[in-house]
Amino acid sequence: MPVDGMDNPMDFSLDRLPVDIVLFALVAGFLVLRLRSVLGRRVGLQAAPQPQPRPVERPGPVIEGRPVPPTAGAKIDIPTPETRVGQILTQIRQRETTFDAADFLRGVETAFRQIILAYAAGDRATLKDCLTADAYAAFDGAITTREGTGEKQHTELRAIDSLAILDAQLQPDGRAAVEVKVVSDQVNYVTDKDGAVLSGADAVTEFSDLWVFERLLGANMSGAAWRLSSARSA
Repeated sequence: MPVDGMDNPMDFSLDRLPVDIVLFALVAGFLVLRLRSVLGRRVGLQAAPQPQPRPVERPGPVIEGRPVPPTAGAKIDIPTPETRVGQILTQIRQRETTFDAADFLRGVETAFRQIILAYAAGDRATLKDCLTADAYAAFDGAITTREGTGEKQHTELRAIDSLAILDAQLQPDGRAAVEVKVVSDQVNYVTDKDGAVLSGADAVTEFSDLWVFERLLGANMSGAAWRLSSARSA
């Protein structure tokens, strides 16, 4: 029952509510719905992350029937076909259709790693498989001398920086010879039987080597792979 002089307290008609309260309620409701939609997407309703495809490891080339690991970034330098050395490389390819200069250098990179570590360890079996008979005799003699005096070769190959073909020759007997300059970073030193350093340094040093590899072209017999025939400092 209404009381004289007072509005009906139960009357909730819109025209009797303050306009600012109505607007505030509408804005608050909108913000609640907006937050719920955002948080719902980020927390409870977020799509499961899709697994990323794993990178495909590409195999290295195959040299003389043996897989060669991909190069770790060593720069390669191959003479252009119009140069004297480039023309000889073309002649080698004509006589040995599987020959490719870039693949050859990657094979040299692998052989370089194997040979210097085998020499340091006195691994004659590996050396005999990678060297010509004359080169093996020289390496074997140096290892024998080292063993007799109790000296020890310490070699750690940190990186091969570059490989460059400097020269190539075709011999009358059908052999091909290719000279490669190898620039590498190594820790390389020799100690005596008491552990004192005789030569080299226990620090990373840049080495430049000239290695010559030979192969009998057109031969499929065992032992016809590219083998190290000589090695010297550049």
